Amino acid sequence: MTDAIELQIRHHTGFKYTGLAKSSYNEARMTPRTLEFQDVTASRVNVRPVVPTYTYTDYFGTIVTAFDIGEVHDVLEVESLTTVLTRPATRGAAMDWAELHNPLVADRMVEYLGVSARTRAPEAALVRCDEWRGVHDIHEVAESVGAFVRENMSYVPGSTNVTSTAADAWANGKGVCQDMTHVTLGILRSMGIPARYVSGYFYSKKVAEIGEVVRGQSHAWVEYFTGEWCGFDPTNGVGHTERHVVVGRGRDYGDVSPLKGIYQGPSSTGTGAVVEIQRLS
Repeated sequence: MTDAIELQIRHHTGFKYTGLAKSSYNEARMTPRTLEFQDVTASRVNVRPVVPTYTYTDYFGTIVTAFDIGEVHDVLEVESLTTVLTRPATRGAAMDWAELHNPLVADRMVEYLGVSARTRAPEAALVRCDEWRGVHDIHEVAESVGAFVRENMSYVPGSTNVTSTAADAWANGKGVCQDMTHVTLGILRSMGIPARYVSGYFYSKKVAEIGEVVRGQSHAWVEYFTGEWCGFDPTNGVGHTERHVVVGRGRDYGDVSPLKGIYQGPSSTGTGAVVEIQRLS
């Protein structure tokens, strides 16, 4: 695969209600933005029922499509369509531990050093932290933490849900990319390495024909700070490649969930998310 590829991404999700919902307010975080390693050339979000939408950028820099539905409805569907040209992210030299633990850095990165309920790693996941603190290169530390998580957790789709915590997944020894990311964040932050949750998409085929479509799900990985933000995917054991597409960043999954909102009406279930990624060039 070349260093730069063009991808077309279709992400469809929503909710079904057991009766009629009277009204709802929703936020979708499903739109990639142009960054130093990705150029978004086309993007739109479609909503059914058809209602006006408005867009803003949230506190963490994620593009949000927000909308109100005032009419009764038994289903809500949201679909994003994006075309993006991507490249591998570059990685410079890392800060040393003393620079990283400078109070000015810690103050600036406080939101990415705090441990939330979702990212709190159990003691069993922290057994090698003293060893890692003795490693000079922070890049090597991050890669070692990711390898440790993969060694101790199996990737098993459907084994957890969006409310699962790092401790839950670690105890079960299995999870999905969201869980492996949460555990990795908890370990890195426990050592004083600022780290944030990244949501987006991953084109899983290393070698693919032009026009080939890969069906999957949204993806999650880690960015850790060492003077600059560097991406690492603990699920796949790789850095940020040309096959990664960033949508949002935050402290944990709660800051970047693809679709969330409030509504008045009966109980609801998800429609099931569909992600299709086609390589264009």
